[in-house]
Amino acid sequence: MKKPFMDKDFLLDNDTARRLYHQHAAKMPIIDYHCHIDPKEIYEDKVFRDMTEIWLGGDHYKWRALRSDGVNEHYITGDASPYEKFEHWAKVLPRMIGNQLYHWTHLELQRYFGISEPLGPSSAQAIWEKGNALLPGLSARTIIKKSGVKAICTTDDPVDDLKWHRLIKEDKSFSCLVLPTFRPDKAVNIEKPGYTEYLLKLGRVCGFQIDSLAALKEALRLRLAFFVESGCRITDHGLDYMVFKQGHDADQVLKNALAGKAPTQEHADAFKTDLLCYLAGLCREHGIVMQLHFGAVRNNSPKNFKKLGPDTGYDAIWGPADTGYRLGRLLGHIEEQVGLPKTIIYSLDPTDDAQIDAMIACFQNDDYPGKIQHGSAWWFSDCKEGMKAQMKSLANLSVFGNFVGMLTDSRSFLSYTRHEYFRRILCNLLGTWVENGEYPDDMDTLGKMVEDICFNNAVNYLGLEISG
Repeated sequence: MKKPFMDKDFLLDNDTARRLYHQHAAKMPIIDYHCHIDPKEIYEDKVFRDMTEIWLGGDHYKWRALRSDGVNEHYITGDASPYEKFEHWAKVLPRMIGNQLYHWTHLELQRYFGISEPLGPSSAQAIWEKGNALLPGLSARTIIKKSGVKAICTTDDPVDDLKWHRLIKEDKSFSCLVLPTFRPDKAVNIEKPGYTEYLLKLGRVCGFQIDSLAALKEALRLRLAFFVESGCRITDHGLDYMVFKQGHDADQVLKNALAGKAPTQEHADAFKTDLLCYLAGLCREHGIVMQLHFGAVRNNSPKNFKKLGPDTGYDAIWGPADTGYRLGRLLGHIEEQVGLPKTIIYSLDPTDDAQIDAMIACFQNDDYPGKIQHGSAWWFSDCKEGMKAQMKSLANLSVFGNFVGMLTDSRSFLSYTRHEYFRRILCNLLGTWVENGEYPDDMDTLGKMVEDICFNNAVNYLGLEISG
């Protein structure tokens, strides 16, 4: 029998899945432990001008889809009117069957605007008007509260003064935790343009010149301590590919770079290996979590990079063949030198799932159950099939009940429905295993597992104190 379009049982194919979702997953709050939300917009409780600003502004997922349908850049990042941009999104969307953006778009319309009608050319005007009419009541903080979000970990550079995090913490009228994440990519990626200029900036913030590896490490130590004092519970490291290299003097590599001599790939990898190991030791010292994101080949269109800059939809999957080898060597090196902190590992390449899950088992211990995590399906993989594949692989090769669950990785306040999408897929996967006789119909154990993966595991893993 044909199912209704995205109703209350959307993606839930059996009775067990429906019970798990409606009785357990749906009621759980949200911990969004990795995102790119601007804390200033939270503090100022931003109200959005129109549906285009809240929906299409800064969303390179949608920008890529629009370009794939041949839409002129004028209607994407150009100076077309807000309604013209919205109208082009409405025209493209009906042809995006099977794309997670189709589901996300309609979940957002349903949950935040009460609109169940599919968005398309014929409905665009009415949805535009109804959505815009509701926006004054959908400020940043209102969306967070409506979504049941208890903690948000933003993404922040070591030079950030964390002013907005401090002001949010002092505001007793807002109960959601907004915590900084230490993201030192600009200090680690020595081969990138602007590296020496960044070290000058970091040095000014710290009050001393960064002219050696020892000075750089001291600067990062001081800044991470400041972040931890401000509530930081997690760091993040974005790598183009998984790195591991030894046999080169990292201090000399840095001094050569400061003198204007660009490092070779081998020298850059050796420098990164040394610095990542040091930063992992700091994470362990502070008792916080380290995240490793890798596998993105960025800015593939030089023409459009020059025109629009980074993070505008021109990144793709790197996928080197020796990722598993390098990952194992890096984790082993860190374990031997400074001890591994709690670590979450993400690859942009979905073919890395099994090798990550096999590798993390080599480094688990009795420090903490599931100390080394395979993070949720990321970026190009956070579609229905990508989420299922990541969870199946993790279940096949690890202890699935320890999984810390979903995050948005988003710049949009409407993206909390991605947690709902994940939870429905999770419950359907578990429900299918039960219905197939692969797991007993033990709702006490299953219900707790769902609640843990949706919320409790992340709270405990990050060591958060959640009120309410």
